[in-house]
Amino acid sequence: MEFDRNRYFTIGVIVFLLGIQFRMVESFVLNEPSTRALAKFGQQSQLASADATTEFILENHPSPKKTIRPPRWLGWIMLTSGAVMCLHAFALPKPNK
Repeated sequence: MEFDRNRYFTIGVIVFLLGIQFRMVESFVLNEPSTRALAKFGQQSQLASADATTEFILENHPSPKKTIRPPRWLGWIMLTSGAVMCLHAFALPKPNK
């Protein structure tokens, strides 16, 4: 698959819009299945273990939810790289038909 100007522009717009979202949102709260998958992937045995004590605690307490706080600079990086990709798309030659 060849990257022509349309694909560069589309990817640039998507990255730019994600950058806006990362600048406007302070934190993301994952739901219980996502938190458990992240705990299994990250080798954190607190949520990933299936012993009797953990199951008892999880049955009697609210479901565990992880909060992710992306760094503030991530939004700026995504905004600038998306804008550069969009501008680069205009510099590429038009596709031949």
